[in-house]
Amino acid sequence: MGSSMLERFRQAKQVEIRELISLESAGRLPEPSITPRPSLAKALLERGPGAVIAEYKRASPSRGVINANWPPDRAAAGYARAGAAVLSVLTEETYFQGSLEYLPVMAVSGLPLLRKDFLLHPLQVRQTAATPASALLLIARMLSQSELETMLTECRTFGLEAVVEVFDEADLDKAKAANSTLIQVNNRDLDRLTTDLRISEDLIRHKAEGEVWISASGMNSAQDMARMRDAGFHGLLIGSRLMQEPDPGQALADLLRTMREVQSYA
Repeated sequence: MGSSMLERFRQAKQVEIRELISLESAGRLPEPSITPRPSLAKALLERGPGAVIAEYKRASPSRGVINANWPPDRAAAGYARAGAAVLSVLTEETYFQGSLEYLPVMAVSGLPLLRKDFLLHPLQVRQTAATPASALLLIARMLSQSELETMLTECRTFGLEAVVEVFDEADLDKAKAANSTLIQVNNRDLDRLTTDLRISEDLIRHKAEGEVWISASGMNSAQDMARMRDAGFHGLLIGSRLMQEPDPGQALADLLRTMREVQSYA
């Protein structure tokens, strides 16, 4: 999933962006929600280190369909019951079989929702503001420095938190230059499609006061989760590992119970 894959994701969003521009021109964009949004950062600080962001992901480009038999309402209830602090919801339709419609369904859980998609235009922030999402994902590598800063400003305008995802130190420098305080490290090598938790361990050395950090991808066991918890990550984003199970909620409950028994990573 190298830069060519990110470019495919970018192209897939162009139709949506054009539609949003058209809606804005016609004065038909949905109004921002006035319902209070629970804070993602607060949930991770209160429940971390090692608080879980449980992801609802029906499919992925590398794996195809992962789990189409677990509807979003059951997912939200199951993850909440298991002890998730936050829910990550894939809304990208082309490659991940996601939908914006999942957000109101999963908001019933009362947990903060992270909208996970490929967000490149300020109108996509405005679109997110019309949903119950507390936060959205911005991928540093897909945005220029000025674009990232514009998107962050738009998030503040609508009271949305922005999780800025980084893959390496150059991405992290961009995120910090934009004054991002919610940093997500993706442990995936975009070219080789492999994951390596050492990416998180290397980058978290740059964590500064007041920042909330999340590790994402490649945690396949409670030991992996404990390793990232002990490295200092407030949040652990886990998706495919849970969704591949017949009952992802039960899988999360089992992983959390075992992680608590792992005192420290040796």
